[in-house]
Amino acid sequence: MELWAKEYQSEDLVLSYRIKETLHTERSKYQDIAIVDTYQYGRMLLLDSVVQTTEVDEFVYHEMITHVALSAHPNPKKVLVVGGGDGGSIREILKHKSVEQAILVDIDERVVELSKQYLPSISCGFDDPRVTVNIEDGLAYVKRAKNEFDLIIVDSTDPIGPAVGLFAQEFYRDLYAALKEDGMFVAQTEPPWSSKTFLPELHSVLHNIFPIVKLFLANIPTYESGLYSFTICSKKHDPTVIQPGKHVPNAKYYSPEMHKAAFTLPPFVAELVDMK
Repeated sequence: MELWAKEYQSEDLVLSYRIKETLHTERSKYQDIAIVDTYQYGRMLLLDSVVQTTEVDEFVYHEMITHVALSAHPNPKKVLVVGGGDGGSIREILKHKSVEQAILVDIDERVVELSKQYLPSISCGFDDPRVTVNIEDGLAYVKRAKNEFDLIIVDSTDPIGPAVGLFAQEFYRDLYAALKEDGMFVAQTEPPWSSKTFLPELHSVLHNIFPIVKLFLANIPTYESGLYSFTICSKKHDPTVIQPGKHVPNAKYYSPEMHKAAFTLPPFVAELVDMK
């Protein structure tokens, strides 16, 4: 008998992955958590039956959500990750020698602990002395912070369930206040194919808060349609420009060329955010 993990994108679209073995399932305080071993993508983390990360293609997401901003900021020392309990963003942040503190805030302790147990290649940065993990609501944490961070990465799940508040205008205003005067913030902002109302509304809100707002793209096979968007906001520095002396070791997707190319949007995507 074959086992398949199915992610229902809509009434008309289902993505399926054949499973070798179910490694763990549980209901945490906040969500259903499953870790399975798949034939195509290796070990896979699902939250509420939605794929979050896989061993095979996670490097694309984690490299792009971190290195674009870290390479565009001249001297990022203190970085906050909201969400990202699998640890992939933390692992990539630590590749930058300027980073002195990397703080992760995730509401669900079980995601962090299970990632350490079952996804060691992704969660391997948690033991670094520069890393602090706080288990609490990211909304409350950011609201308390003032002029504190060089970079904030919102590595959240989709804008439903526990993460819905991470896509609200009030949260973005709190992010602005939590950043230093030349700070940046970056977030995953869903596939453009299914975000024809979400992306325009989001960018309209962000343009009222940040002076610089840019969209960039990456190709991630296990996310719907493969084409995925990220939004980066900056108080001062142009995120499309790599600062002198920046180098990312052992990157498999990110490069200076990919950094620049990621901001070149297909016309149908540019139209969504009025960036033509």
